[in-house]
Amino acid sequence: MVLAAFVAACVPALVLADVFSLSNLEWTLKNQNGSIVIPATIPSQAHLDLVKAGIITEPLLGINDFTERWVVNDNWTYTADLTPFTRSLESDGSQKTLLVFYGLDTIANITVAGHPVAWVDNQFQQYVYDVSDLLASPLHRDNNVTVAFESAWYYGMNASSRPDAEYSPTGDFEYAGVRQFIRKTQSDFGWDWGPAFVPSGIFKPAYLVTLSESSSHSISSAPASHPLLASESGGIFIEESSLEISKVGQTPISTPDQNADWLVNVTLAVRSAIAGEHPTVTISIPELHVTSKPLPVPSIAVSTKSPTFVSASFTIPDSIPERWFTHDLGTPKLYNFTVTLALSSGESAQTASFTTRSGFRTIQLVQTPYSQEDIETRGITPGDQWHFVINGNTFYTKGTNIIPFDPFYARMTSGQVRWIIESAVKSGQNMLRVWGGGIYQPSDELTGVYDFYSACDELGILAWSEMIFSDATYPVDSWLLDSIDPEVRQNLRRINKHPSNAQWAGGNEIEGIVITINQTLANGTHYLDEFVELFGDFLHDITFQEESSVAYTDCSTTSGVLSLDPYVIRFDNKTPGFIYGNSERYNYDASQAFNYSTYPVSRFVNEFGFHSMPSFYSWEEVLLSPEDFSFNSTVVSSRDHHPPAGSLAWPNPNAPQGQGQMTMAVEAWLPTPNTTDSNQTFAQWCWSTQLFQSMNMVSEIAWYRRGAGLGENNLGALVWQLNDIWQGVSWSSVEYSGRWKVLNYGMSNIYTPVVIYPFWTPDNQTLEVLVTSDRWEPVSGTAQLTWYDWAGTALESSTHHFTVPSLNNSVIFQGQGLDTILPVGYDATEVWLLLNLTAKVDGETVAHEQYFTPVSLAESNIVEPSVTVTHAEDLTFKVSAQTGVAPWTWLDHPSGTVGYFVDVSTGSPLNGFYLVPGIERTVEFVPNQALSKVSNPDPGDFVIRSIWNNTHL
Repeated sequence: MVLAAFVAACVPALVLADVFSLSNLEWTLKNQNGSIVIPATIPSQAHLDLVKAGIITEPLLGINDFTERWVVNDNWTYTADLTPFTRSLESDGSQKTLLVFYGLDTIANITVAGHPVAWVDNQFQQYVYDVSDLLASPLHRDNNVTVAFESAWYYGMNASSRPDAEYSPTGDFEYAGVRQFIRKTQSDFGWDWGPAFVPSGIFKPAYLVTLSESSSHSISSAPASHPLLASESGGIFIEESSLEISKVGQTPISTPDQNADWLVNVTLAVRSAIAGEHPTVTISIPELHVTSKPLPVPSIAVSTKSPTFVSASFTIPDSIPERWFTHDLGTPKLYNFTVTLALSSGESAQTASFTTRSGFRTIQLVQTPYSQEDIETRGITPGDQWHFVINGNTFYTKGTNIIPFDPFYARMTSGQVRWIIESAVKSGQNMLRVWGGGIYQPSDELTGVYDFYSACDELGILAWSEMIFSDATYPVDSWLLDSIDPEVRQNLRRINKHPSNAQWAGGNEIEGIVITINQTLANGTHYLDEFVELFGDFLHDITFQEESSVAYTDCSTTSGVLSLDPYVIRFDNKTPGFIYGNSERYNYDASQAFNYSTYPVSRFVNEFGFHSMPSFYSWEEVLLSPEDFSFNSTVVSSRDHHPPAGSLAWPNPNAPQGQGQMTMAVEAWLPTPNTTDSNQTFAQWCWSTQLFQSMNMVSEIAWYRRGAGLGENNLGALVWQLNDIWQGVSWSSVEYSGRWKVLNYGMSNIYTPVVIYPFWTPDNQTLEVLVTSDRWEPVSGTAQLTWYDWAGTALESSTHHFTVPSLNNSVIFQGQGLDTILPVGYDATEVWLLLNLTAKVDGETVAHEQYFTPVSLAESNIVEPSVTVTHAEDLTFKVSAQTGVAPWTWLDHPSGTVGYFVDVSTGSPLNGFYLVPGIERTVEFVPNQALSKVSNPDPGDFVIRSIWNNTHL
């Protein structure tokens, strides 16, 4: 900003406007008693600055989540001298200065030039203050901006100990019993997949914006030099902007008319140093050669103390724009929208102009009852629908859930987040659920550190958005609602422009909690009533006041509604034999992992998962001693938070239960890792937990997709979870470093448009093979079923032709009794079945592959496969088995690399496959060079393994 200061000295004050990033100031951080005073930066959080200063080491190392708890117990103050900014201000006071914070974490007092500005208590709000008068009259020569943070933990204990504080009958994680009183990332206080660091700091960008009155000087109509300042020539700051595209007449609960005109609505929150008696808004879409006429909006007074809200809209014929679709259903088409606010008419009009990107789509969450015709002609089980419709087309939702990307938000980058989203897209997903215990995901780097929603728009993946309430009862005290109201409105308005946004849910899993409380506690009705007040009324009404194009649901997992207008939640008001709402499934009894009778029969399953270890490579990032590299070492076990401790007890006293669940799963379904090399044994244990996780989730996904053609008409499956927050035990499919677990390759297989899958019911020895399609048109193709022995000899094969209706399945094989299913003369431990299909989809030939073993691989008589691998400098690897089948052949890329493996013949992700003698596989490692610390890995450092290596070097 040296250039900005130079410009300030040369340009007449009356046309001066600028944006000064507070990141350019020299900041200090100190604790409450002043024993620690260190340089700091923003955006940042106290832990990160303490690491840079050498006071603490990286919080994710070793047991630092325990040893660095002292940071949480202190208060931390950020201070910077404003002289580099104030020396550029005009002495005549003609300029107005706004202090803009896009995120403060969380409880803080703000002072400027010695004057108190505000006390804040909401991490999810943005704050804007006119500090012009304060800068003009500093107290005691104080020229600082200071943000003094209070420990959120201590604040929470104080708030929860008030006589009028409501007791919550729900359990918790580490820092227990306080988070429902604090508008802060709920998982900051601990969760069953991550640490509890309770960070604090100026965690998002902050700015000083100068505005000036208009004058006789020339007025520019060009967009501002800085995107946050909409007025190049001086007087207008757009504090908030909302761009929403819907169909004329559309509401969040109605079926949009696909032939109706598009309605483009813009809302601006304006702070202006210039009055506008007859302002107008103009909206243009250059790619479409469409520009609205100047649209009149209410007058705008001179006001830099608070914003003036104005709205304008115009229509575009349906036929003009191309529609935005998810990547798997069409093209995620985006357009540039230029919005111009003119404060008056004439050549000297003061204008503010900015450009943003959005797309044209309708997205509907259908929750109305199935018709009698559906019940009679389609065999649908009575009840309500619960699925999404894009641009008038019902589709199958395939995806995962996301959690915060890092314990310390401020250090995330768009590149890291984009890789996570790309990993979802590459694995065939079309929706990500933004979990309600984390944070409202950002739209850009300038205001949010990194980009999330814009990347989803571009990559063509929907985002199910949630407000930040999770797994607790929340009091409805007026002071809390007063903080929640602007929080929710600001985030709704910001996210409106994103075509990727699919719906808003009030929170995560709370509806089921209050149903249970209502059934079990004498005063349970009180908590149910409060839930209705907050999630059924308050948040519902705010949502529909701010947007009209996406649905609102009270909770992630819900029993559905009795009525949409008025909004009445169903709760336990259910008719036996009917299906309502959506569901989730967690079963940690590994013996039931593939028991289909334990899977929910549901319209939509929005959470299901099983935990696994990160890879050996991830453990290398954080384990500090050789003895730590063991499945049940103290440090490894300390990073298993399932079930949670429920207190600050460390290491988690409940970890043996979670460790045992993974152990029993591997022992039941895979050869138990045990070799003479302790590191290999540990590595195989880590990988084997991932392999079981993938096998389990693939089985569930296949079952739920099958349900699209059954009475439940299941049209959605979202796995818990996509990303990791640290190197520890979790449900993720992508590790903290960006490394794909086995599950992400498993999803890339089972989320392909047309799949073949063997459904085996051991109780009656029934095998049913189905082909399932999620395409909008019938799909025809050929399936091949081939039995092999473990030496790799093909025993018998059959070919099956199929045609699958839209969003449906076809049975291609049914058999009962091992005597009739298995090749003659072979025992169930001696053989396995390879299932292949080829089909025409969208004019292209696609293939899919699955495997079936009639008994667990722990019982199968696998033989030494003698796997060989040859590699080239372009990171292609040709693998083959010489003497036997290698189940779940897996390639690992070396430490410091990020990327994924693809089948060179198809370009699709491929890893974790059955390698059969005589059938070579060639895969290529495609690196993400921007994230990889090793840019040119040695092909010799890649590792190949299979379950044979669980017990053999």
